[in-house]
Amino acid sequence: MTTESKQDTRTGMSPLLGALGAGAAAVLVLVLVGAVTAGRSAVVGATTGGVLTLLVFALGIAFVSLVARVMPRASLLVALLTYVLQLLVLGVCVLAIDGAGYGADTLARGWFAAGVIAVTLLWMAGHLVAATRQRIPAWDVSSSASTTGQPVAHPGGER
Repeated sequence: MTTESKQDTRTGMSPLLGALGAGAAAVLVLVLVGAVTAGRSAVVGATTGGVLTLLVFALGIAFVSLVARVMPRASLLVALLTYVLQLLVLGVCVLAIDGAGYGADTLARGWFAAGVIAVTLLWMAGHLVAATRQRIPAWDVSSSASTTGQPVAHPGGER
């Protein structure tokens, strides 16, 4: 006996929302800890690093999801290229912030790094948990099984 399950359960938004929630929680915790322990520069650093990382990752996963819906065969290539682009964008932003000349009293670099690292780790964990909870079938059961209960003829010879 089997139970019918929904075949098309992908919405594309669940992993994105799970990852955004985990990343936003990381930013919130870091900002609160930074405010209590180190003051304003820690809050600015943690917020800047966390929000920047969240923005870059969210735009990247949204773009990969869009490509996966439109051109599924190109999604792996686009995902790999998007990952490289995300690293480059974060690197350029860090260089721009460094070049802007913010002092330690304005933006704490350690808290900035903590924001980037914490959001990255919790983004990956949240995305992994949300993606594994989606029920995505490995194959289409309805097309490979007959409705009469008889075996389905397979091309390519008999055993």
